[in-house]
Amino acid sequence: MPRLSGKKSDERKARVNAILPILKKTYPDAKCSLNYKTPLQLLIATILSAQCTDDRVNIVTKDLFKKYKSAADLAKAPAEELERDIQSTGFYRNKAKSLKTMAQALIDQHHGEVPKTMEELTRLAGVGRKTANVVLGNAFGIDVGIVVDTHVTRLSQRLELTRHTDAVKIEQDLIPLVPKEDWTLWSHLMICHGRAICQARRPNCSVCPILAHCPSGPALIESGAARESAV
Repeated sequence: MPRLSGKKSDERKARVNAILPILKKTYPDAKCSLNYKTPLQLLIATILSAQCTDDRVNIVTKDLFKKYKSAADLAKAPAEELERDIQSTGFYRNKAKSLKTMAQALIDQHHGEVPKTMEELTRLAGVGRKTANVVLGNAFGIDVGIVVDTHVTRLSQRLELTRHTDAVKIEQDLIPLVPKEDWTLWSHLMICHGRAICQARRPNCSVCPILAHCPSGPALIESGAARESAV
């Protein structure tokens, strides 16, 4: 994939600087949509959120966190029982195995506590860079990287902030563009905007507060008009 020129990079950075204050004003309450009170709870919830909606995870963890209050509780839980507890989140056998293995590693290597570095987190079962970024940024307030989910991917491409589809490469493109103090918030803003307005199939460009800064806006509006006329 060809690298963008310095001029293009400056244009993308200016675009980010223009839309950030607008999105902050539009979504003043943007935050992690997973319910949690401790770093361990957020780690568990984020692992469960793979291929599952945050709303469903929040329903499951409401009772799960009452039953499993520590890494030790998870580690000693019978596998079949834990599988039943998280079944509705999907891929429950793999997730239960990851949770138990992760919990045992926390006990063996971290005194039962969730570590605060990317390297230590990503060595845990079921934890990739995205999950580690979620935990570090939201539970600890440590901005190490940018969470890239489907919303962040879609909006980053439409805003022409990246040409990539791979999450790690998209994150690498975003890091020099977004102020470090906003790395965690950026993802929340993108997710809020992606859910409310810039949806995958029918983006509502007519009410988009950042339309003036979106290179894809005219084409999206035209395609939307074409869909309407075809109905």
